[in-house]
Amino acid sequence: MPKLIVVTRDGEEQEVTGETGLSIMEVIRDAGIDEMLALCGGCCSCATCHVHVDPNFAAKLPPMSEDENDLLDSSSFRDGNSRLSCQLPMNDALDGMTVRIAEED
Repeated sequence: MPKLIVVTRDGEEQEVTGETGLSIMEVIRDAGIDEMLALCGGCCSCATCHVHVDPNFAAKLPPMSEDENDLLDSSSFRDGNSRLSCQLPMNDALDGMTVRIAEED
């Protein structure tokens, strides 16, 4: 299974493995990382699964939808590497990717 490195808000790194086909949000949540609120359960309607992704993996991610873009616009902590982790399917191409959980709005 592909590995994901998750950096919490306090800078702690945790390596987790994720089943291909799950969203990165589900992988983080299933690993027991409490900072991943994911209040809407992955429906792309709340932005509480906001992460900053490793720019070296940007080309391997699916394009951002208009809905995802609109939700990220509501965050004070959005940057060029911001994505909603519920919209990113885990796959072998993402093995070793680092994501940092965004600050809470």
